[in-house]
Amino acid sequence: MRRARSMAVLGMLLAGAIGVIASTQTWIDVTLDDGAQQTLAVPGAEALPVLTPLSLAALALGAALSIVGPVLRYVFGVLGALIAALVGVGTAQLVIGRPVGAAASTVTDATGISGTDAVAALVTGFSLTPWPALTLLAQAVLFAAAVFTVITARHWPSGATRKYRTATEAGSETGRPHDAIDSWDDLSRGDDPTAT
Repeated sequence: MRRARSMAVLGMLLAGAIGVIASTQTWIDVTLDDGAQQTLAVPGAEALPVLTPLSLAALALGAALSIVGPVLRYVFGVLGALIAALVGVGTAQLVIGRPVGAAASTVTDATGISGTDAVAALVTGFSLTPWPALTLLAQAVLFAAAVFTVITARHWPSGATRKYRTATEAGSETGRPHDAIDSWDDLSRGDDPTAT
């Protein structure tokens, strides 16, 4: 089941990384009816303001999932599913509908015209780049990884891996006697070796 943990971690990390990258890329090309037919590029972070913070959260969940205990695995799985749902629904609304609201701040910055109706009247067309679709796919991967985490978390190896075990645990596994260096290590951890 170590492979299950690796798959869940990689799924969350991949989805989070794609979300962060997508937030810096152009999502919508907006054509304005301003005489010059000016085209404005709307980046993902402006089209969907929650994209960057939630993608960073997905990255953090994926990184932490590799070392957390059994209870937090379930919590992280549920949080991952919520992140995927929030970003996925917001992205789907942009893909399906006419994204006037998503482009409003970019149009206002370029023209000084504000208000949804005024911006909608100024915009003659929208053109979506592949980034919203790729973000939707990434959220599907994140949701699948989160559900997979919740389903398989109880079968993952429990306890810390050998890499994260304390010196005392590692020493007891080798079968060697407790020596002076181990006593200093005990003292460093706050244990008094003379108390016994």
